[in-house]
Amino acid sequence: MKFFIDTANLDQIREAYEMGVLDGVTTNPSLMAKEGIKGTGSQQKHYVDICKIVQADVSAEVIATDYEGMIREGEELAALNPHIVVKVPCIADGIKAIKYFSGKEIRTNCTLVFSTGQALLAAKAGATYVSPFVGRLDDIGEDGIALVARIVEMYRYYGYETQVLAASIRNSRHIIQCVEVGADVATCPLSAIKGLLKHPLTDAGLQKFLEDYKSING
Repeated sequence: MKFFIDTANLDQIREAYEMGVLDGVTTNPSLMAKEGIKGTGSQQKHYVDICKIVQADVSAEVIATDYEGMIREGEELAALNPHIVVKVPCIADGIKAIKYFSGKEIRTNCTLVFSTGQALLAAKAGATYVSPFVGRLDDIGEDGIALVARIVEMYRYYGYETQVLAASIRNSRHIIQCVEVGADVATCPLSAIKGLLKHPLTDAGLQKFLEDYKSING
């Protein structure tokens, strides 16, 4: 399974990249705002800076919600760097835009997916990635991981090439659950990725090794 980091923070992206496990980055307007990046020019430069760090897929989201606006913004984003994947919301005009981008060989990430029906339309339109939001479904009492599992099963049954990119990952347990149901990608905060390293037996074992070494070698 691929690991993407879900942030616009360059320091966190560098840290994840230097761990040697990073396969890509996802961003959105909220994450850009969190980093104080305002204005189209500044945001586009920031996307390029991210691409320079990771040299891998970077999802850059359109702001427009109409077809013509999505096409215009998407083509501008795709022209910034070959690693850019145009992130498009799962609405009627978004599905139409994904079909257009697919015909132009512009890769896409269909975002804000909350049902198998939405995922089906995204795949039929030719989306490169589809992003079911795990945590947001859990927040309203639904099972986000179960949705990921259903989409994975559907894509495999019908032979769709669209990759399932599990989004809105809140913790390390979500990552393990995504592995168990066969997600292609999980996009996570850095804390969730680093949380996979934590185990009390590892800490206790390392402490014991160091104590034994000190007792022998002083």
